[in-house]
Amino acid sequence: MEKEEKKFVNKAEEDEMEIYGYELCRWKLVLVTVGVICSGGFLLLLLYWMPEWRVKATCKRTTLKDCEVVLLRTTDEFKIWFCAKVRVMPSLGANPLQNPNPIVHKVSNGHAVHFCESAAEENKNDLKNYLPVSRPSIRYFTHHSVKYFWNDSVQSFDVVRGLDESTFCSAIHNEHSRGLTKGMHEYRKAFYGVNEIAVKVPYIFKLLIKEVLNPFYIFQLFSVILWITDEYHYYALAIVIMSVISIVSSLYTIRKQYVMLHDMVAAHSIVRVSVCRGNQEIEEILSTDLVPGDIMLIPSNGTIMPCDAVLLSGTCIVNESMLTGESVPVTKINLPNPSEYPKTMGDEIYSPEVHKRHTLFCGTNVIQTRFYTGELVKALVVRTGFSTAKGQLVRSILYPKPTDFKLYRDAYLFLLSLVVVAGIGFLYTIVNSILNEVPAHTIIIESLDIITITVPPALPAAMTAGIVYAQRRLKKIGIFCISPQRINICGQLNLVCFDKTGTLTEDGLDLWGIQRVENACFLLPEERACSESLLKSEFVACMATCHSLTKIEGVLSGDPLDLKMFEAIGWILEEATEEETALHNRIMPTVVRPSKQLFPESKQSTDQEMELFELSTGYEIGIVRQFPFSSVLQRMCVIAKTLGEKRMDAYMKGAPEVIASLCKPETVPIDFESVLEEYTKQGFRVIALAHRKLESKLTWHKVQTINRDAIETNMDFMGLIIMQNKLKKETPAVLEDLRKANIRTVMVTGDNMLTAISVARDCGMILPQDKVIIAEALPPKDGQAARINWHYADTLARCTSSSPAINSEDIPVKLVHESLEDYQMTKYHFAMNGKSFAVILEHFQDLVPKLVLRGTVFARMAPDQKTQLVEALQNVDYYVGMCGDGANDCGALKRAHGGISLSELEASVASPFTSRTPNISCVPKLIREGRAALITSFCVFKFMALYSIIQYISVTLLYSILSNLGDFQFLFIDLAIILVVVFTMSLNPAWKELVARRPPSGLISGPLLCSVLSQIIICLAFQTFGFFWVKQQPWYEPWTTESDACNILDATNTSSAHDGNETHQDEHNIKNYENTTLFFISSFQYLIVAIVFSKGKPFRQPCYKNCKSFLIYSYIRFLNKFLNVCGVNLWQLFSQLVCVPYEWRLRILFIVIINAAVSVLTEEAVDRCGVCFLSSLFGCREKAPKAKYMHLAQELMVDPEWPPKPRTTTEAKVPSQENGSYQIITLT
Repeated sequence: MEKEEKKFVNKAEEDEMEIYGYELCRWKLVLVTVGVICSGGFLLLLLYWMPEWRVKATCKRTTLKDCEVVLLRTTDEFKIWFCAKVRVMPSLGANPLQNPNPIVHKVSNGHAVHFCESAAEENKNDLKNYLPVSRPSIRYFTHHSVKYFWNDSVQSFDVVRGLDESTFCSAIHNEHSRGLTKGMHEYRKAFYGVNEIAVKVPYIFKLLIKEVLNPFYIFQLFSVILWITDEYHYYALAIVIMSVISIVSSLYTIRKQYVMLHDMVAAHSIVRVSVCRGNQEIEEILSTDLVPGDIMLIPSNGTIMPCDAVLLSGTCIVNESMLTGESVPVTKINLPNPSEYPKTMGDEIYSPEVHKRHTLFCGTNVIQTRFYTGELVKALVVRTGFSTAKGQLVRSILYPKPTDFKLYRDAYLFLLSLVVVAGIGFLYTIVNSILNEVPAHTIIIESLDIITITVPPALPAAMTAGIVYAQRRLKKIGIFCISPQRINICGQLNLVCFDKTGTLTEDGLDLWGIQRVENACFLLPEERACSESLLKSEFVACMATCHSLTKIEGVLSGDPLDLKMFEAIGWILEEATEEETALHNRIMPTVVRPSKQLFPESKQSTDQEMELFELSTGYEIGIVRQFPFSSVLQRMCVIAKTLGEKRMDAYMKGAPEVIASLCKPETVPIDFESVLEEYTKQGFRVIALAHRKLESKLTWHKVQTINRDAIETNMDFMGLIIMQNKLKKETPAVLEDLRKANIRTVMVTGDNMLTAISVARDCGMILPQDKVIIAEALPPKDGQAARINWHYADTLARCTSSSPAINSEDIPVKLVHESLEDYQMTKYHFAMNGKSFAVILEHFQDLVPKLVLRGTVFARMAPDQKTQLVEALQNVDYYVGMCGDGANDCGALKRAHGGISLSELEASVASPFTSRTPNISCVPKLIREGRAALITSFCVFKFMALYSIIQYISVTLLYSILSNLGDFQFLFIDLAIILVVVFTMSLNPAWKELVARRPPSGLISGPLLCSVLSQIIICLAFQTFGFFWVKQQPWYEPWTTESDACNILDATNTSSAHDGNETHQDEHNIKNYENTTLFFISSFQYLIVAIVFSKGKPFRQPCYKNCKSFLIYSYIRFLNKFLNVCGVNLWQLFSQLVCVPYEWRLRILFIVIINAAVSVLTEEAVDRCGVCFLSSLFGCREKAPKAKYMHLAQELMVDPEWPPKPRTTTEAKVPSQENGSYQIITLT
């Protein structure tokens, strides 16, 4: 077969995979079958664990067009393999969005979905159309709940897309707005399948098989069989019981998670919906039968959306808290039709993300709808099943991406080194046994036994304990976690991005004042907007109408800013009821009017005069059309009509810079920029208002379909609303704690840049003495290359005036710091807005690392740009945290190493962590718990490694005299010592404050390896010393059943000991003085290394603050018994020990005390000067830092051209290349 070109599925997407075709090979299958039989099934297990090997061992390569099995490999850093079986289904065509070939007769009006002219014709031709003589078929496979169909045009498999890609907005209205005929519906359903997000709860037996076939339990099974063969029955039974308990617990947890996810997804997932068919009839079907192209009717009383759909007519108020964590309802409006206004509105491809204000997402709750009588609220289904927004979230939970963390990579290397050690012991055991002429079956058992001792089978469970305890502690303080593995990663966070509004500052805004504009001049600021003189002004009318507020169960609800603005004028909002709407021929608008208290007082003495007064003051405005706020456009707009007026009005509010650009230049004050700058420098949030009288020819119905671009132009600038956004009281203290801990803080906001800089200074993110450099990037224009103009925020006003000389104090001074971590707190910060950030990403890629290294304020950032910023920071090796309100930050929250959503909901699928505390105090708490969990993982790993090595040393020494540890000795070590120590070691709570030092991120580091190796050497030395010293004792002799060393000092025990020794024969040579000595020494060594490795300050609380003290008391009690009991008692018989003289016990105690002292002192020395010692030992010079951001910081310290000087420009060399090439031009 010729080598086929490498193919991909999901090209250039997050889940991109390579794909290879294979077909079954009979002779390979025969060979594998023989191998499975000869290996006792082990080969089958190996192929079960390794999909790549399984496919290559049973199949041969072929083209994708002819394959029976596909092999998939992810293109990310993990390179994970999957395999899937290719299936065949009958089909009338290859593309579900096109007419099936055998039954296409006529397409009227370009309508792509009508292939029969009527329902009667369709029924008449059913048999002829759907039972052709030669029915074609199409090949597909399923992976992670997504179907991939064969695509002839690209000669590869591809996901069947809905109407969310490559469909123009005009086509949605002109080609897809009539609905599907039943035949076309059935044809599409064959491709898209049932519209459900099926989270099947696996049967217990299936889960059991999957869990038992885990390599960990297979190794346990192998070990148990080996121990039973070696007559370690009690120990094997105990391990079996522990494994069963572990399996049952794991099955319960896994099934509980499946049930919870199933219940969350299944709630309201199957409902009855009404759809419009191609012949205009309305049919009621189950939501599971929906396919892309169906026209769904949204009921007036609301519903839970069973699919993703784009709104074609009407308006919906939707609660999207399930997806975003944002509990404020949002208003969805119908998608404009570009073909109706070709001159004013350009056609574009529909995208659920770009057009989310027109899209109803699956799983969201439609609370209310508003509609025309006779023109129901219709939505076109664009995505179903797992392709929906909710489906993609569920898929991310069902099939999570592996966590890339150095600790987990190093863990495998560490286990590999233990396997090497086990191999050495394996060879030693074989050689030693052969030299001592041990029987062959004994050699096999003992040599395999050394492997089960060296590689601790309980390691995965022990490592998980620390994370489980950390998760419980986080839950107690109101932080909920849906991705426990990220807790450890949070211990490494060294940069945290914060949203501003609602995160650093209060969610609610207070109206500080207004500043109106008349005749293109600013008037004096006014404190109140509800004065009598302004009652009927266009300024107040804009405040009363330009919002997205609605009444839900009689309570005004909506965006907090809109609420504050509306409350400040004291008006009343009234919405039409269903009955009122039904009486009219058109949609009844939302009406706003001033309350009676706002009108000037008049002398009304009679009821008749009162009625006349109310009639004369009947002033109300109806909101005819609303263009909701868009974070991309940074504005919103409404069309309103005042009672009694013939012409309608357009009102707009939004970011001042954006509003001013859409207004007539002659209406914008000359000092607009300076006034705006003055407010934003003081930290105020500024909103601009604009107004325009619309043409009289615009009728009510035309307004409902007009494009917003046709309205939002040639506006009259009306003035500014100044809102005071106060810092939350916790913000400055938390940011100060993070700064002291050398954790960088970055502000990412949609607000004005100067406002953001002011807030950054107020909260301590930018220190008073630090300089702020604003990067203003401009895209290529009129043949000029892209460029960046550098301004200094504090001298911006001066630079724009008469070009004064630049003060030398304005240029940041580079300071040489003792460490690169300290260098993070430099004397300058970069600030930029979203437009500049986009230009820099596209045209100045080489500058991106330098800018994000010192970038502190990123303003006017769109949601996708926040995600791009997080990725840029991760590209220079920062461990990035993100803290936001969960609404516009979903992408960044999911992309960051540790995303924390400040939401009142218990858990939001938008973020790995959700805090019920609505302030940023949760951030240091999460980092402290992450550090504690990370250190706990290191401690447990080191302890489990030492536990294996200590036991390995004991067994290896005993093998030299053809002895071993006894059944009950193994049992006592694993149950009474290891199990208790591991689970109590993980209970240390986090340290009370953040420190500047971060814990190591991996196991393969100098100090950690030095710590482990030094403790191994110490344990080896003391065990070896005890093993040989016991042989030097005057009472020592090879132990036999008649031996009684205790009789030397205590004659009273002679008979009892003698009788005991005679009645208990020792066929395996367990009972001897060497065994007893090593058992006591090693038992104390487990406790010693546990205490030594249980690090406290600065990441965890000290050992005495948890239950480990109970373990220490138990050992003291055991020590007393050991020292005081003479002769052979029940304990000695039970644990297969022999009686040793009282003097030798004291000497063992002396060995243990010296061992403990040496271990503690050595560990302390390693902590204090381990790195310096290793460097001097190997003659290493100071290495360059591994992290890219630290390496870059070193380079910039000696770069004379960085940071850019005031009034300079960085220009791209060649506009066409756009590869990040740039040059610096100093402007005079």
